[in-house]
Amino acid sequence: MSAIFEDTAIAFSLKTDSELERAYFLFKMIANEPLVRIGTAVTNFALKAHLPVDGLIRATVFDHFCGGVNEEDCMPLVDRMFEKGVCSVLDYSVEGKEEEEQFDLAMEKILNILNFVKEKDAIPFAVFKPTGFGRFALYEKLSAGKILSDEEQQEWSRVVERFDAVCKRAYDLDVALLIDGEESWMQQAADDLVEQMMRTYNKEKAIVFNTLQMYRWDRMDYLKKLHGIAKKEDFKIGMKVVRGAYMEKENQRAEEYGYPSPICASKQATDDNFDAVVSYMIENLDIISIFSGTHNEQSCLKLLAHMEQLDIKRNDRRIWFGQLYGMSDHISYNLSAKGYNVAKYLPFGPVRDVMPYLIRRAEENTSVAGQTSRELDLLKKERKRRKI
Repeated sequence: MSAIFEDTAIAFSLKTDSELERAYFLFKMIANEPLVRIGTAVTNFALKAHLPVDGLIRATVFDHFCGGVNEEDCMPLVDRMFEKGVCSVLDYSVEGKEEEEQFDLAMEKILNILNFVKEKDAIPFAVFKPTGFGRFALYEKLSAGKILSDEEQQEWSRVVERFDAVCKRAYDLDVALLIDGEESWMQQAADDLVEQMMRTYNKEKAIVFNTLQMYRWDRMDYLKKLHGIAKKEDFKIGMKVVRGAYMEKENQRAEEYGYPSPICASKQATDDNFDAVVSYMIENLDIISIFSGTHNEQSCLKLLAHMEQLDIKRNDRRIWFGQLYGMSDHISYNLSAKGYNVAKYLPFGPVRDVMPYLIRRAEENTSVAGQTSRELDLLKKERKRRKI
């Protein structure tokens, strides 16, 4: 079983020789932390100065990590991946909007995506971020237990209406909906709202999925509490499990405000936390459905072993493995070749609007120990195989 991820012919079967060379070049660049910092600064400057760099970005980092500029643009890639058994999660990756009009536009975008994918087996999930539908500061104030003003209460009511409109559409179309996790100091309000949606729309099966960021040491307790509520009130739980994406911000804020960091004390503690919560979920599969979003091979292997131990079919629709497009193809394609449910997060959007996402991807790859070197080793292996 441990050799399941070593077959590079399967892992990179969709990449042409030129795409393979581009991937190798990009990950060599990402492996150089000073180069990433310089590249990020230069890119930000070029975008702010409205320099004509869209074509260069599109031909390199954008096309490696993104599916296209709109839904239709993504479909050739979606279809190609699905031929190999890998599904897609269309992720409209435009970030940082703060106006009511923009929140309404984001909601309409997700509703349109749901309509677009309703009859496409290749796209079993849609996804959005809570702050795509409302101001960060509003979630933060509610999460801190503060009383909203009358105007803020009306604003929050519109956030709830946006959530409900999208969750209802997902329920009506029978398309699962992943709701991303964000910073801890706004997450409580999002958790409460997603729980409300689960009560309404997860009666028969998990349609609405929340996200557990397992670099937080309190997430197992949260899940167990939610599980108890779901058993008592008779609804299903959908959970995407990830390690997390805001560690530096979390630690900096905790230090600044003088409270204990919500982040686990070490990488090993985070890994143990992740694996423990996935084990808890699979042992309660009658109520909890799992979307295991990880690029960690050991965590994948542990889930595979647990499925085998409990005699769970490889294609059980309550268990999904997920990775980001442009990363960990050796996990995605080798799992799908063995009959497991796999979905790639496929970001899309206008090139300039998606740049914050792409910059974060580069920075995360630089900071995650072993991730970039593993990608490079596998790409080297496949380049050598093709030259024989």
